[in-house]
Amino acid sequence: MMNKPLITILALNTGSSSIKFSLFESGEREELLFSGSLTRIGLNEGRFSVVDSGGRYIDCERVEAVDHETACRKVFSWVMNHGPGIPDAVGHRVVHGGPRYTASERVTPELLDSVAKLVPYAPEHLPQALNAIRYAASEFPGVLQVACFDTAFHSTIPPVAKLCPIPEEYRREGVLRYGFHGLSYQYILSELQAGDDPLARKGRLILAHLGHGASMAAVLDGRSIETTMGFSPAGGLVMSTRTGDLDPGVVLFLLHQGRLDAAGLRDMVNRKSGLLGVSGVSDDMRDLLQAEKSDERAQEAVALFCYSARKHIGALATALGGLDLIVFTGGIGQHSPDIRERICSGLGFLGIRLDRERNMNNAGIISQDASPVVVRVMETNEEMTIVRETRRALEAG
Repeated sequence: MMNKPLITILALNTGSSSIKFSLFESGEREELLFSGSLTRIGLNEGRFSVVDSGGRYIDCERVEAVDHETACRKVFSWVMNHGPGIPDAVGHRVVHGGPRYTASERVTPELLDSVAKLVPYAPEHLPQALNAIRYAASEFPGVLQVACFDTAFHSTIPPVAKLCPIPEEYRREGVLRYGFHGLSYQYILSELQAGDDPLARKGRLILAHLGHGASMAAVLDGRSIETTMGFSPAGGLVMSTRTGDLDPGVVLFLLHQGRLDAAGLRDMVNRKSGLLGVSGVSDDMRDLLQAEKSDERAQEAVALFCYSARKHIGALATALGGLDLIVFTGGIGQHSPDIRERICSGLGFLGIRLDRERNMNNAGIISQDASPVVVRVMETNEEMTIVRETRRALEAG
């Protein structure tokens, strides 16, 4: 069998106020060369940092990127000066693929025009991703670029689960439930399959990505059948600064009372709610866990987060017709044994039984040996999924 040629792939994850990037060598397997981020774009006290494959800092400095173009210039300049040269391909995380894009695709002028029409679907993220794609095209002319859609993983959800109960005229415009964190879920599922976990191909799984943004996916026999986020990444679980599911009557009330306009509502739903809104202290779970003993509002925010997660686990288990495996991932899911324990507490009726010592030690499997439901803790890697999808697109061409 012929060995795969070694190529370099730059993976870009462009958020509303940050850019994460990783450079990989891809051959028979993927090797990380370095990864970094530029944070607080458009805000004060931004930070640019890069670490090598062992997690050791290569660069770390304060920067003030006034906009995403400035941020892209900084990132691409650093990659060119410190990498092996122009990458062979660039892969991008694109948050929303709308009803059309159900798999990763090569970037073409037609794709850019089509995705630009989806900006109203994800105004917090899509403009920045499109800018990064265009900037990469100018810096690396002729280099293959691939758009990896975060919604694609959930394209297998049954039609009834995608429906929003609104008039058809709006549904025809693409107002459906899509789901997000697909690149993370794809990575977790691929790692389970690579490890020959039989449940990854034939089982009832809940994958819980709990971080600044938080969601869960119900995976049946290797296919997503339900997820907590819907039309936008603001739905579902209570999150760090996003509301999660919110009675639309609340939105109507605030509009009718003249308290908020459309821009104010967008800001409230995405940036001022969730853990931050309830606690009034912080959007960081670590801060809230430290503060909860002396701060009732911090305690309330943590309790609401765990209650929301428990409730959605129950709903997803119902959609699956039972449960065989839960995987916790994301910053909170991977690193907070206290939160995992609180979420799983009271779910014994579903067959979830944690081993306290394993959980406190962040073991790979934290459930009891006799637990009917296996509970795992895994590190996710969205950039790795981007690299693999980009390689597939390159080879397909």
